[in-house]
Amino acid sequence: MKTKLLTNTSSAMRYLFILYLLVSTLFVNSQDLLTEDKAARYAGMALKCIHQEYPNKPGEVLGSDRDVKPVREYRPAFYGCFDWHSAVHGHWMLVKLLKKFPDSPDAAQIKEALSKNLRPENIAVEVQFFLDSNNRTFERPYGWAWLLKLAEELHTWDHPLAREWESVLQPLTDLIVSNYQDFLPKLVYPVRVGEHSNTAFGMAFALDYARTTQNKALEATIVTRARDFYLSDENCPIGWEPSGFDFFSPCFTEAELMARVLPEAEFSSWIHQFLPTRPDGRLAFLDEPARVGDRSDGKLVHLDGLNFSRAWAYAMIASKLEPGSREAFQQAAMQHIRHSLSAISDGNYAGEHWLATFAVYALYEMERLTE
Repeated sequence: MKTKLLTNTSSAMRYLFILYLLVSTLFVNSQDLLTEDKAARYAGMALKCIHQEYPNKPGEVLGSDRDVKPVREYRPAFYGCFDWHSAVHGHWMLVKLLKKFPDSPDAAQIKEALSKNLRPENIAVEVQFFLDSNNRTFERPYGWAWLLKLAEELHTWDHPLAREWESVLQPLTDLIVSNYQDFLPKLVYPVRVGEHSNTAFGMAFALDYARTTQNKALEATIVTRARDFYLSDENCPIGWEPSGFDFFSPCFTEAELMARVLPEAEFSSWIHQFLPTRPDGRLAFLDEPARVGDRSDGKLVHLDGLNFSRAWAYAMIASKLEPGSREAFQQAAMQHIRHSLSAISDGNYAGEHWLATFAVYALYEMERLTE
């Protein structure tokens, strides 16, 4: 009996040591993967595209012949990077990288580029576009969410330029907040797809903004609606994922939102009813990264984005789980990130104009949530 006990104890100690090494490796790797050189390369992609008007997918509704004009005339702040939302999160990435590497060789160029776009007269035109009766739902909720993420990033940066840009952006930020407050109470059913209209993703980023800026009204609306939409969900069919054009995971993006919304004990109960379990009783998840058939195809390359967004969802979920499940989710997150990092390359505009922002967000979430 004593020998068996010693053996079991020894096995347990080896298991804990291995887990410790895994967690330590995950933390180091999540930081090492975003070196200053790589940050400069990603910043270069955003610097290139935020002032590149064409090719462009405008997405607006035209009310008359008068509305037919170059995109830069009615969206002078966010006209580049193929579409409005990519331009917005390109600006977010530049702010994020500038905060992380303030002395980088391209810091002056980043500041100049952001100051060129984030000007009061430009934001005033953007606001008028959203107030147009034909475009009140433009970029709902995906672009709305990234606009609030940009505003949040500026709010948390103690720098004179951040205060200037945040103030300039504020009229558009306030309008997006108002739009969320108006829209969410009227939404009867959540949208659960793996693309732009996913409700859970939009609510997650909006909730981050609300909590960071102490907007209690917006926070209360999102928490209430998240509970309405998702609290009774069970047995999410993770085996159906991914579908061909996903850049979000319907199941794990929802779980990521609920990890933000629910207290830890309540989330633990919810996640165990929401996700299936493996034969050993642990939570099931998708550990194999999505594969892309053609990275020059603008829709198929979405799946590289899925690997990054699934990684940041796993990191958020892991932060609320018990040991064992936590490390498994963290390992899977790093596996997904590593799989698609090499897909971020110059010269292939189908992914070049947006994938770097997804990678940067995933890496920072891994670093933040595994500290």
